Amino acid sequence: MRAGLRTVRLDLTEPLRISRSTMVAREAVWLTVEHEGLRGHGEAVTSVYYGLDTTALGRLLHAESRWLARFPDPESALEALRTGTGRAVAPPAVTAAVESALLDLAGRRAGVPVHRLLGGRGAPPRAATARTIGIVAPERAGAQAARLARDGFRVLKLKAGAPDPGEDLARVRAVRAAAPGTRLLLDPNGAWTARESERLLPLFAELGVEAVEQPLAPGDPEALARLAERSPLPVVADEDAVDVEDARRLAGRVQGVNVKLAKCGGVGAALRIAELVAGSGTGLMLGCLTASTLGIAPAVHLADRARWVDLDGHLLLAGDPWTGIGGTDGTVRASGDPGLGVRERGAGEAGA
Repeated sequence: MRAGLRTVRLDLTEPLRISRSTMVAREAVWLTVEHEGLRGHGEAVTSVYYGLDTTALGRLLHAESRWLARFPDPESALEALRTGTGRAVAPPAVTAAVESALLDLAGRRAGVPVHRLLGGRGAPPRAATARTIGIVAPERAGAQAARLARDGFRVLKLKAGAPDPGEDLARVRAVRAAAPGTRLLLDPNGAWTARESERLLPLFAELGVEAVEQPLAPGDPEALARLAERSPLPVVADEDAVDVEDARRLAGRVQGVNVKLAKCGGVGAALRIAELVAGSGTGLMLGCLTASTLGIAPAVHLADRARWVDLDGHLLLAGDPWTGIGGTDGTVRASGDPGLGVRERGAGEAGA
């Protein structure tokens, strides 16, 4: 097999402010694996939080390309990826991109969509996705919520953690008034102390917020579990739920874990986490980084396994260079086409 890399810039439609940063764009590195005229694709995006810039991603994925060249086909490479055979340890985002490209190629070779390769037997997964509203003025948040509700979004996720908690409350009130029929999720990205959380969560519960992600700073999962015991809202661990062992530690102790493929290491790891928390009282949230359709698509093939779906990273872009999973009407859909079922816009060659 041969592999190639390409780096592109993904600009956001507008700056996305969260409690710890503001983002206007990120870089993506695309991995393409080719075998017998067919190609599979995967994407890794830069992240300050995870310490990955374009230089690091390029170096790491170039090493993966050399490793992939050892295998005669994607199926044998996927098996080696699952077992770790002969492969250097790599960041989860890199592993997820490699797995994506191999699953895409294996699905194309077999003539089946990725969800079938993963054991799915029914119709292609589809789910209502949350749509993120950043830390903006309440009036602006209300206007955005009204527009999104008109477009078909039934779930909205509001970023929180402004210096003045009253601003967060005002933003939620504005969104609730502008889009009264929507489900609301809240994400402070670890901005609050335990005392602040205990004071604020009842207020957000009164406003109809359905669940809160990672209210406490990451690094103390025991504190998060203690908060979940007495919270009036379901608590979903995100930054404190990175991998399978984190999920094992928190299963049955928080109401949800947010699984991002770039955080846990791909769909194989996500499936292990889903199996681990099943029946524990801890639900699965499928989340994402801001990425193109290519980066979001593997998670969409798991969407029917999650209690909450937050796969809107591609919807935040000024121009998504890939297409194939929808989402602009509030619903993401896996394709029934072979592989990931996505294509690069303007790419018409066979096997693309």
